[in-house]
Amino acid sequence: MPTIWLLSGPCGAGKTTLSARLAAQLSCRQSGRQVCLLHGDDFHAALVGDDRAPAALAWEEVLRFNWDCLLSAAGHALDRELDVVMDYVVEDELPRVLRLAREKGAALRYAVLTVPEDTLRHRLQERGDAWLTERALFLRQKLTAAPENLGRLVDCTDASAALDRVLQLPELLQCDIDNPAADRVS
Repeated sequence: MPTIWLLSGPCGAGKTTLSARLAAQLSCRQSGRQVCLLHGDDFHAALVGDDRAPAALAWEEVLRFNWDCLLSAAGHALDRELDVVMDYVVEDELPRVLRLAREKGAALRYAVLTVPEDTLRHRLQERGDAWLTERALFLRQKLTAAPENLGRLVDCTDASAALDRVLQLPELLQCDIDNPAADRVS
């Protein structure tokens, strides 16, 4: 059964770095079998032009476009029985990803990457994205407080330890979204 590995988190949390390491690890574990690696920011970068122009898409439409592209590409990979590693900020899209997994007979493993606030600020400054700091801090708060993310928060300060933690996360089920605080018997 193929698996979707979905990594979320604010800008600067380490999604792109960890997803590349995860895809390489999964391929190695499967004797070099190909894994489909999808970076949400690549789809975002595909929209060329000034996002402040009068005819520009609204932010919500940009996000919807990006998610439509991500899920379409993931679906094509799953049709070929490939595991998929996706990284992008997940705010309200988790049910869509879970629906795709169900439709394609795939498992879904989901992690929300976090780092301390000072680390987040430093990473964004170092890569020249300090202008994203306010949004990143907002998303960090929102994602760590969301009930459906409890038990799926992974500190990405140390990428090796984070990779080990992600690989150990259980499959995400519909009941985890519908009733995230429910006690479950293992």
